[in-house]
Amino acid sequence: MAGNGLHQHKEGYMRKFGIAVLSLVLFASVAHAQRVLDKVAAVVGSSIILQSDIESTYAQYILQGQQMQPAFKCQLLQQLVTQKLLAQQAVIDSVDVKDDEVDNEVERRMRGMIQRAGGQERLEQFLNRSVIQYKDEIRPDIKEQMIAQRMQQKITEKVSVTPMDVKKFYEGIPKDSLPLYNKEVEVGVIAFNPSLTKEEKEIYRQKLEDIRARIKAGADFGNMATLYSQDTGSAPDGGDLGFQDRSGLVKEFSAMAFKLKAGEVSPVFETEYGFHILQVIERRGEQVHARHILIIPQSTPTSLDRSKSKADSVYNLITRNKKIDFSSAASFYSDDKDTKFNGGMMLNLENVQNRSTYIPTDRLDPQVAAVVDTMKVGEIAKPFIYADQAGKKSYRILYLKSVTEAHKANLAQDFPRLKEIAQDDKVNRTVSEWFEKKRKETFIRIDPEYAQCKQLKDWSTTATASSTAKTN
Repeated sequence: MAGNGLHQHKEGYMRKFGIAVLSLVLFASVAHAQRVLDKVAAVVGSSIILQSDIESTYAQYILQGQQMQPAFKCQLLQQLVTQKLLAQQAVIDSVDVKDDEVDNEVERRMRGMIQRAGGQERLEQFLNRSVIQYKDEIRPDIKEQMIAQRMQQKITEKVSVTPMDVKKFYEGIPKDSLPLYNKEVEVGVIAFNPSLTKEEKEIYRQKLEDIRARIKAGADFGNMATLYSQDTGSAPDGGDLGFQDRSGLVKEFSAMAFKLKAGEVSPVFETEYGFHILQVIERRGEQVHARHILIIPQSTPTSLDRSKSKADSVYNLITRNKKIDFSSAASFYSDDKDTKFNGGMMLNLENVQNRSTYIPTDRLDPQVAAVVDTMKVGEIAKPFIYADQAGKKSYRILYLKSVTEAHKANLAQDFPRLKEIAQDDKVNRTVSEWFEKKRKETFIRIDPEYAQCKQLKDWSTTATASSTAKTN
């Protein structure tokens, strides 16, 4: 116990030290931004970029956990210049973003900044202004960033590659530079989560009823959320979920949130995540700003035994009686929503966009890897107990569909991945060509302080513009 106390004391000290350092850095950044407020770092067409814009963005990056590097300001200025070029083209092409999209992004970023700063009050001390003021200040820039992103998507939306393009791209890669792919496996899973009876869940529901009673008697909802909520994402922020639309909330939570008036505390209700109470802070049309407290029921030895019995029965159906194949069993019995409608096949989390089922063995969950290492292709393993990152236990059945040994990239085995690389290469070249053309057509002046930045070399068109003026 003494050791734990010492560890907690050390963690507390280091946290305070880190916050103090961050405070000094932000204070210095904001102060410097105020001193150089009138300095123009760059001119892009009809827009200007102030030194204070760079300092403000730099401070935001620090709050987002980025490493402090003065040279990073060169990269920031390049980002701001390209952002201006895209935003100016967006006006011509009528590309825009909706206000509620901007509001959601502002709220998302502020939640992250508040969490990293150690609370809203600390963040406001760092910024020397209220969160509301700061949101108003950064909103125009965030909107411009989003418009620029949307414009870049429009530039590349029709970019595609044919099989011949992929072959040509592959053949253009020097043989000694071909990607090396690690050993990969395709693994299917059927998960059996413990299901609690109403009586087994009652203790958790009652715990939340007691918390709700304390809030109704005058306890602060935010403080109670920080102390008791088991939603690790929102508990440090007093349970604050920011603004959400219906699509961002599970059905039961959405129904309750959009039914309450601002300030009201809901009764205890249940979702797939556990028991909740929520309080609505504000409504804006089809968006709601709410905070909640979550209590997650824990499995019992008896409920785990029930899961094991079900897993054993399904395993026998697949392997002994052969009354059902693995894919069908997964869709019918599995409690894993991410895989049950995919034939039970696990997806490579680093390539979810392409729904790749090929997973490098060094990226497998260690518990899954330990079982897969003992299996042959086509084999179905007996049910085993599995614990997720939160410590919740379940039983799982694994199926090893295929094994691909480590190899250098080739068209026969790796066409989908090579197609993705070729597509990215073509997108990058399209964007680069667009910027190359656009910057030659646009008046750009870079302040001498940034003229030596390698990212901005030759971006200034001042000399060209002057020469053209003299010629005319």
